[in-house]
Amino acid sequence: MSLIKVGVIGIGNMGRSHAKLLAEGMINGAILTAVCDSYQDQLESFVRNLSGEVQVYRDEDEFLNDSDIDAVLISTPHYDHPSLAMKAFSKGLHVLIEKPAGVYTKNVVEMNEAALESGKVFGIMYNQRSNPIYQKLREIILSGELGEIKRTNWIITDWYRSQSYYDSSEWRATWQGEGGGVLLNQAPHQLDLWQWTTGLMPKKVHAYCSNGKYHDIEVEDDITAYVEYENGATGVFITSTGEAPGTNRFEIAGDRGKIVVENNKLTFYRLTQPEREFNATFTGGFGKPEGWTIDIPIKGKHTEHQGIIQNWIESIKEGKPLLAPGEEGIKGLEISNAIYLSSWLNEPVELPINAELFYEKLQEKINHSTFQKKYVGKVNLDVAGTH
Repeated sequence: MSLIKVGVIGIGNMGRSHAKLLAEGMINGAILTAVCDSYQDQLESFVRNLSGEVQVYRDEDEFLNDSDIDAVLISTPHYDHPSLAMKAFSKGLHVLIEKPAGVYTKNVVEMNEAALESGKVFGIMYNQRSNPIYQKLREIILSGELGEIKRTNWIITDWYRSQSYYDSSEWRATWQGEGGGVLLNQAPHQLDLWQWTTGLMPKKVHAYCSNGKYHDIEVEDDITAYVEYENGATGVFITSTGEAPGTNRFEIAGDRGKIVVENNKLTFYRLTQPEREFNATFTGGFGKPEGWTIDIPIKGKHTEHQGIIQNWIESIKEGKPLLAPGEEGIKGLEISNAIYLSSWLNEPVELPINAELFYEKLQEKINHSTFQKKYVGKVNLDVAGTH
């Protein structure tokens, strides 16, 4: 099969990074042939510095209709992901969307239906799924080696962002422009991994979101969520963009011990006897199950965004299974929507959430907003910190 002709729509920080990977031949089997962005003043000069001939479009319909592409990578602001994906599917194009899948599950369901009907390859940029640490964690848990899960805890507070980051553009950290804050911009990776590695979706969420706690923004920059699972397990998810140096620690406790992911290490505190069995048979009063501390060796390279794009192209060309199917984007979004809704209502909510109610409450946030950014200017955001 010849090279897959890819177009990128949305040439902001991440879009530029993706376009460069394709243009510089870093993705085997694919070539960048077109880019589109209605708002980038420097679009033509950016393209002049790329290798090869790349068409430039300002209008998304002209881009989708006239650019002669086979596949499109969507890296626009969040609200546009579902609508653009559905347009692309209707044109017979394969689609890879940046995270999150959207802002609300109501139209993400429609996007997933359109993807299924199209028969095209649909992926999402959950680049943390390409990290061998989380792949090994998922393998251990789903194999049953940890036993039944009792508790999950993730503290992810090293997503630090300065005020200048939020001031870099009008759309950032607003209900109308971005649809949320840390939950929708930075933490979707962890919300996805939380359910992907454990195989568990919460059944109930009770959460607290603080809007503008550490920054002059109208959306959340600090959250604490408590969840309950169908099997009786519980979990806590804490994230913030206002703490430094911050923490990234994921701990999963099961009947056969616990696993901790921290500082790029995977540690299994493995019991020699299941805790429930020990509890039922031990007669010595004070005592606890014997255990070993095992540093799990990790093989392979974290290929990040490049790995997800490469996997998507190989799925198009060879039918290789997707590491991050686009349809699965709704799972992490369902959790974040539940966290928001619980905080807005100040009560626990069941999953799946009432999608219509969430949409209604989000529109209230947008329509009743009086927030205005005081300082908006151009800030150089390096690629590693573009979320």
